[in-house]
Amino acid sequence: MSITDQIQQVRSEFQTDLKSLSSENGSVDTIRIKYLGRKGLVASLFVQMGSVSKEERPHMGQALNELKSEISTQIDTLGSGDNSQGENREEFIDYTLPSDPLPAGSIHPLSQVMEEIKSIFLRLGFSMAYGPEIDTEFYNFEALNIPRHHPARDMQDTFYISESVLLRTHTSDTQIHFMESHDPPVRIIAPGRVYRNEDISVRSYCLFHQIEGLYVDKGVTFAELKGTLDYFAKELFGKKVKTRFRPSYFPFTEPSAEMDVSCIFCKSKGCNICKKTGWLEILGCGMVDPEVFKAVQYNPEKWTGYAFGMGIERMAMLKYGVEDIRLFYNGDVRFLRQF
Repeated sequence: MSITDQIQQVRSEFQTDLKSLSSENGSVDTIRIKYLGRKGLVASLFVQMGSVSKEERPHMGQALNELKSEISTQIDTLGSGDNSQGENREEFIDYTLPSDPLPAGSIHPLSQVMEEIKSIFLRLGFSMAYGPEIDTEFYNFEALNIPRHHPARDMQDTFYISESVLLRTHTSDTQIHFMESHDPPVRIIAPGRVYRNEDISVRSYCLFHQIEGLYVDKGVTFAELKGTLDYFAKELFGKKVKTRFRPSYFPFTEPSAEMDVSCIFCKSKGCNICKKTGWLEILGCGMVDPEVFKAVQYNPEKWTGYAFGMGIERMAMLKYGVEDIRLFYNGDVRFLRQF
């Protein structure tokens, strides 16, 4: 049998196989291997090209290429689900079956706590303010009454980009930027991300989030500060939570205090989380130091104010009972799905 007759025989056999194609999985691949595989019928015809005379070889080669292209095109059409080539399969779709579940995302727990805290202070009349994460020493330290010899300016605590440019260590720089461009009265909260050159551990991370608040007006008192923060704590942790203020020190406030809430885990009875004291520290606060007002050209004889700052990670850890800060950043969906 000549190679021309063999080409016609393969073409005819292929059409017969198409008409008898079953609906079983893998049937299209079976035909593909039979005709286009390394040892398939088309490949065997190409092997016989060596016995064809030089005069007939171009014609035979063209005929074989056309056969291969024809078979390949029809098989590809079958593989794509097109039944126009005579396939006798009928596709059936049961529209009453439930669809494949789509994975639903969730808001990150840090974002949830951040939004909840912002909503509380917005209800109290505070406005939002944002500042740069890369700032100068003046806004991050000097304007906040932190002189050059202060330990917070040591390289072990701060990421320096250059001699005077750094990654901010707190969102207090936003307060300085805002006061420089706005006349009092001022009532703002400044949320954002901050950076500190600390070892990563269960309780510390090299970056975290803060919200700081500032209220400047005539006759602002420490009693107003306590009332505002007591309301905030009850809104965030529940109406039954108790608060207390302990004297502390911050360069940019005087007097300064740290605020505690009654332990929400043991109900003030004493546990490992509150170190058996019944209290949990949540933030620092105080009356704005007059030196800070002088740095932004506010008259400290005319204006008074209070400021406070808190870490979002710490708030989230307390609110949800998370004991390892690293869980917020490792991207484990098993942890995040809980929120």
